[in-house]
Amino acid sequence: MLGIAGLALVGGAFAGPAVTATAAQNAPTTQVVAQAAAQAPATKPLDDIASKPANADVKHDYQLQPNFYYCGPAATRIALSASGHDLSQDEIAAKLGTTEAGTNSAVEITKVLNQVRGGEAYKTTSMGEAVTPAKMDQLQADIVRALSDGRPVVANIAGTAYDTDGVAHSFPGGHYLTVVGYSDQGRTVEIADPANPQGAVHYKMTTIDLANWMATRGYSA
Repeated sequence: MLGIAGLALVGGAFAGPAVTATAAQNAPTTQVVAQAAAQAPATKPLDDIASKPANADVKHDYQLQPNFYYCGPAATRIALSASGHDLSQDEIAAKLGTTEAGTNSAVEITKVLNQVRGGEAYKTTSMGEAVTPAKMDQLQADIVRALSDGRPVVANIAGTAYDTDGVAHSFPGGHYLTVVGYSDQGRTVEIADPANPQGAVHYKMTTIDLANWMATRGYSA
């Protein structure tokens, strides 16, 4: 099967810090990478996509974040709502350790998702500095597997990316959002964005663009 990396390679308010940014804001790069590596799947990324649905749309309860630093709790809450967990954003923020500096990293998101749901279904993956074709394939496969299992993916992004309608979404200080659907075997995703009070709260984006949007950061899937 040809993955997204075989098709192409693409070289706001402050809402959450990067997975790998300054030590004052985030967990050390080595810690995040080491934890992500320890959790990485052993199989090739695209091996079992053919056995999954070509499209998926996970039912969820959407809420906007109430302030500039609650994107982590809001995105996590959206993901948890898909499995029937109805925690408030304040409850989730307390579990995440969210402050006005944001939520530390995708590692904290993964811990809380697993803690509330029970088990260890969610894993943390760091995108690193360079978003390679292999990482794009891994993201595509992880999204398909997670959403096929009814588990939305929480992504930590930074900078500007464009949705499939050509609309720019810009978060220079960092942001968390939730992937709640996919189409074309994971080559396109549907995003539930908790920080769009004056725009679309759901929009679609190619998985390649999402991968590049997460450069230096990571995701929970």
